[in-house]
Amino acid sequence: MSTQTLLQTAPGKRIALPTRVEPKVFFANERTFLSWLNFTVVLCGLAIGLLNFGDKVGRTCSFLFTFVALSGMIYALMTYHWRAQAIRRRGQGNFDDRLGPTFLCIALVLAVLVNFFLRFFHV
Repeated sequence: MSTQTLLQTAPGKRIALPTRVEPKVFFANERTFLSWLNFTVVLCGLAIGLLNFGDKVGRTCSFLFTFVALSGMIYALMTYHWRAQAIRRRGQGNFDDRLGPTFLCIALVLAVLVNFFLRFFHV
C-alpha cells in the first residue's frame, strides 16, 4: 500500500477542483437587486408627489429626489451585473460594496436638507 496522496502535482502547480454554486446565491443577488429597485420606486413616487402637488419649492426639490432615485437605479443595476459575473466566474471574493450605499444615503440626506432649507428660508 502506498502512503502517497491521491492528488499529487508537480511543484508549483495547482489542482483545479470544481466548485458548485448553489442556486440560492443567484436568487440572493436578484432579491437584493429587487430590494434596491423597491427603494428607488418609492423615492420616485415621493418625487412625483412633490412635482404634482407641491409648490415651487416642492417642484424644485422633486428634481433632486428624482436624481437620487435614478442614481440608485443605476447603482443597483451595475451592482447586480457585477455580482452576477462574479458568481458565474465562481469568485470567492467579497460581494459587498461599502461605498455605493454610503454615497446614496449621503445624497438622500443632502436632498432632504436642501428641501428643508428651501422650505424654511425661501423668500
